[in-house]
Amino acid sequence: QVQLVESGGGLVQPGGSLRLSCVASGFTIDRYHIGWYRQSPGKERQGVACGSATDGSTHYTDSVKSRFIVSRDNAKNMIFLQMNNLQPEDTAVYYCATLRRCAGPPADYDMDYWGQGTQVTVSS
Repeated sequence: QVQLVESGGGLVQPGGSLRLSCVASGFTIDRYHIGWYRQSPGKERQGVACGSATDGSTHYTDSVKSRFIVSRDNAKNMIFLQMNNLQPEDTAVYYCATLRRCAGPPADYDMDYWGQGTQVTVSS
């Protein structure tokens, strides 16, 4: 059974950092492009970042460039999102996913498998 389970969300003050983790089971991530999405109430789901399994490249949506870092640990079958200098507009439920492609900021139709999400709230 394919499963992705996120953790690491929480409440953080503006300017703070969080590291989201995602553990995969039922398959191995080494051959998959991986990524993160987020969704805030009343807004459409947004692709945040992706990491290519082909060439190791990473891609980010403009609003998180230089602040967020996507990475993987194939040995542990885990995906990570390091989020720095968090701002209130980063508040959302964050989802990890495997993707059909990673050639730019991920689009909704790139999603293959995804988890149940973890809440990130940025507030003072």
